[in-house]
Amino acid sequence: MNIIVRKPTDREIAGMKTKPVWTCEVSTFDWDYDEMEICLLIEGEVVVKYSANESVSFAAGDLVVFPKGLSCVWQVKKPVRKYYMFG
Repeated sequence: MNIIVRKPTDREIAGMKTKPVWTCEVSTFDWDYDEMEICLLIEGEVVVKYSANESVSFAAGDLVVFPKGLSCVWQVKKPVRKYYMFG
């Protein structure tokens, strides 16, 4: 399963700014995606481990797409604020 991390377009940024905001302090937790999620990090830094030896890092300004069915571990390195949407 591939997690996509990239810089968003201006149009994507404008669209994401209409979505809810999720926040999280520095922590580590398991997460399972029952549906696809797209998020835009406003603040923070995260490492997501999704297999024994695969992980992806992202930070403020990144657009991230998590696929449906993904099981992973979030390692929040710096407090996070992000716009998000499921589906």
